[in-house]
Amino acid sequence: MRNFTFSLIIVTVSFFAFSLNSLSNNAKSNSDLSNRKTLAVITIDAASINAFFKKYSKLKKYQKDVEGIYKAKEYKSIWYDDKSITEFGSLLYQKVNVLKDQGIEEKMPYKEQIDEAFNESSSSKPSQLDTELLLTSMYVFYASNVYSGVDPATLKKIGWYLPAKSISYSHILDSLMVDTNRLNEDDNLLFSQYYKLKDALKKYRKIETDNLWQKIAIDSATFKDLRPDDTAIAIKQIRNRLFVVGDLKQDSGSDIYDEELMAGVLNYKKRYNLKINYALTRDIINQMNEPISKRIRTIMLNMERCRWIPTKLAKAEEYVMVNIPSFRLFYVKDGKYDLVSDIFVGNRLSETVIFSGSMDRIVFSPYWYVPNSIIQNELKLQIANDKNYLEEHNMEWNGGKVRQKPGPKNSLGLVKFMFPNPNDIYMHDTPAKSLFEFEKRTFSHGCINVKEAKQLALHILKDDPDWPVDKIESAMSGEKETTCMLKRKIPVYIGYFTCWVQDNGEVNFFPDVYDRDESLDKLIYNDAVTMKD
Repeated sequence: MRNFTFSLIIVTVSFFAFSLNSLSNNAKSNSDLSNRKTLAVITIDAASINAFFKKYSKLKKYQKDVEGIYKAKEYKSIWYDDKSITEFGSLLYQKVNVLKDQGIEEKMPYKEQIDEAFNESSSSKPSQLDTELLLTSMYVFYASNVYSGVDPATLKKIGWYLPAKSISYSHILDSLMVDTNRLNEDDNLLFSQYYKLKDALKKYRKIETDNLWQKIAIDSATFKDLRPDDTAIAIKQIRNRLFVVGDLKQDSGSDIYDEELMAGVLNYKKRYNLKINYALTRDIINQMNEPISKRIRTIMLNMERCRWIPTKLAKAEEYVMVNIPSFRLFYVKDGKYDLVSDIFVGNRLSETVIFSGSMDRIVFSPYWYVPNSIIQNELKLQIANDKNYLEEHNMEWNGGKVRQKPGPKNSLGLVKFMFPNPNDIYMHDTPAKSLFEFEKRTFSHGCINVKEAKQLALHILKDDPDWPVDKIESAMSGEKETTCMLKRKIPVYIGYFTCWVQDNGEVNFFPDVYDRDESLDKLIYNDAVTMKD
């Protein structure tokens, strides 16, 4: 009887424990189900989106893009899983927190509310619907600033007529959610130069933070150019600067202008597109003494320009790129620089336009049809003063216009490269070769004068059996105009970059010849700091 009673007690206790455990498990299951229902209960529709943007009015400019994203997603939640905000949402939030690394100073509206959503201990979190739509707005804010930059209408206002990049925020979001590593670097989203500039920005900010950009002291009254074998305190300071920025591999601390420093000076001048010699003039030292904040801002401005460039540009099999501030032309084939040539461009009254075209022909021994503006402003006065002016300059009237006959003294030289455009700009040879000796080369009426024009023609046509070298040279003899129609059009991009990073990591800075950095700085940063500070 005692054994039976004891067994009964065990069975009863076990049943009771099992029942409690089942109740607990059911309660937990119901709680999880409740949580899932709570997280899945977000109702997203046109009405809720509209109400959200009325409440968060500072985000109004993102409404159209947010609506488009949810329409593509069939109005399903983007940022929540069964538990909480998704990992991708957290990663994007981290990226917005370090936008400064992308060269962006704009602040996300309602950032405080978003911070609360990611604060686990916060008791004042926004509702899940508000959080959902805040995060989508944050994504559009991030994507528009990092991947798009200034809108196409504004680009035209500032004279940037290169083709604007077209992106879909919904498609980009899909790709980022599949591979979050694309948040760090993706050549399909940003022109590859952008990431090189981003590394340069990190380098120069560290120099600034570590207080390594020390002023080079010179006595303005007694200063004379520094040359090899000279001794001066300024030489020691210049040596340190060149070491800090990477033109020298080590800093010996010497105040003697020795052979090691000579190599560093040449590299510095190459990076700044200065005349290559050993002289350290007052102008060069003044340039070195410009605040590092100016270098940092220049990098940031050129990162912004990279946001405007379609990524397909760098992936084209063949193209010509002109960079106005560096006074250089690059003929790129199969991803490599096939030819690099010095150029000169338009003066301040006839600035070379930033745009793109398609080269469809090369004209050898061309006529130069003098633009009407030159006839009215310059040529008529010359003719009035000298009745033989046209004949002396190998010119003639033709159909009511003036043209210069082919020949070695023709203002277009012996070859021109045509890419039809409304600005009537093209690239051409020039007889004025001495002008390429100047550092700042703004001499033309807007066209691009190419130092290595003959070589450019040879490189472009080297795979065309119809145009062997001897035929090209004969066509360039200057006797008669001859046109070569290209079998395949070549894209031509005329751009404006005052900072460019080479593949080896060297950071090149170029003069802001048309003051476009200052204009862009005011446009996108709109603060008291200007490029001349």
